[in-house]
Amino acid sequence: MNIDTKHKRIIEIVQDKLTCSAHNLDHVFRVYNLCLLLSKHEKDVDLEVLIPSALLHDIARVEESEDKTGEIDHAILGCKIAEDILRKLEYEEEQIKKIKHCIMTHRFRTGNEPNTIEAKILFDSDKLDVIGACGIARTFMLSGQFGQRLTVNESLDNYLNANTVENGRIKDVSKHTPFIEYEVKFKKIPDKLYTKKAREIGKIRLEFMKEYFNRLKLEIQGIE
Repeated sequence: MNIDTKHKRIIEIVQDKLTCSAHNLDHVFRVYNLCLLLSKHEKDVDLEVLIPSALLHDIARVEESEDKTGEIDHAILGCKIAEDILRKLEYEEEQIKKIKHCIMTHRFRTGNEPNTIEAKILFDSDKLDVIGACGIARTFMLSGQFGQRLTVNESLDNYLNANTVENGRIKDVSKHTPFIEYEVKFKKIPDKLYTKKAREIGKIRLEFMKEYFNRLKLEIQGIE
């Protein structure tokens, strides 16, 4: 099976698997495109590892979103699901190992650090897609999907104690809000990126997002 056929088959599997709005195939392709962009600014990037990693990185997102306990980590579960897919597509064991590392380390909350250039690029690309204009759109897609309120009348500390578990994973997504996501996650992203190009893009995107949320807060309060 040639590499193009493998990629097409992975896309078919991912499209069938990902039904939640903000982590659907559109998100996967945006991350994929960002991976290709960032890879042009780095040396010795193995695209045969990076591309399937990008396509499969959120393969277990639905399971995590439907879990009310906060115990399922889609990065960890995604490694197991991806391994089965990659074996059936006859990927080499060393490639599978490297792809699993990329998937395992692509999110903040796993506690696992990316230590290959492919894993760092995937991490950066996935984080860039949650800030800026795309990030705002995705946040409110999720907010609508899970019936979140626009704001919540409790302190951030109280919310975090009541609705998050170890490593900051959310128990009940319906109790989350776009403003909380901005405060606890989005603000921190540019400083946590690994590649120079991603940090440059991240600062621009976050500035746009900051302006939006500041304006939204004023409008909610009836201030013009």
